[in-house]
Amino acid sequence: MSNVSSIMNAKSTSEDINTGLDEGFRKDISKTLSEILSESYRLMVKSHIYHWNVVGPLFKPLHELTEEHYKDLFEAIDVIAERVRALGNVAPYNINNASTFAPEGKDVENLTAIDMVQDLIAEHEAIARKMRDAAEKAGDNKDVVTEDLMTARLTFHEKAIWMLRATASE
Repeated sequence: MSNVSSIMNAKSTSEDINTGLDEGFRKDISKTLSEILSESYRLMVKSHIYHWNVVGPLFKPLHELTEEHYKDLFEAIDVIAERVRALGNVAPYNINNASTFAPEGKDVENLTAIDMVQDLIAEHEAIARKMRDAAEKAGDNKDVVTEDLMTARLTFHEKAIWMLRATASE
């Protein structure tokens, strides 16, 4: 999705970090966090676009729910980037592919509220799977801060999935 590999090849901001985490692990988990950040950014943009464009009987609940989601995601993106920095790596800065984050206008015009919900659920589920793997990797390497961060973010995404499903149920 983004040029994460070239970003992660940048020299670490501090190779002398001695917090008990191996430098190779810090670089690897930072790459994973950068991918999660990118996917979170994409979901934030989609949630915002759907917030503006949802119509029909589900307008009010989805309009309000997507607003809650994009605001939460915006804050989370900052926290994830700051974790990458704390691990001694450069936070992602290349958004060349940002134009691919948003669905095409003609696609949005043809989406029903249910289509939007299904798309958002799929995005939340994909990020949740990646976060679960990152949390496990972090835990295996005694990186409790990243593990806790992923746990907190998983809590948000699983609740978002539940609420989206409940909103769109018949």
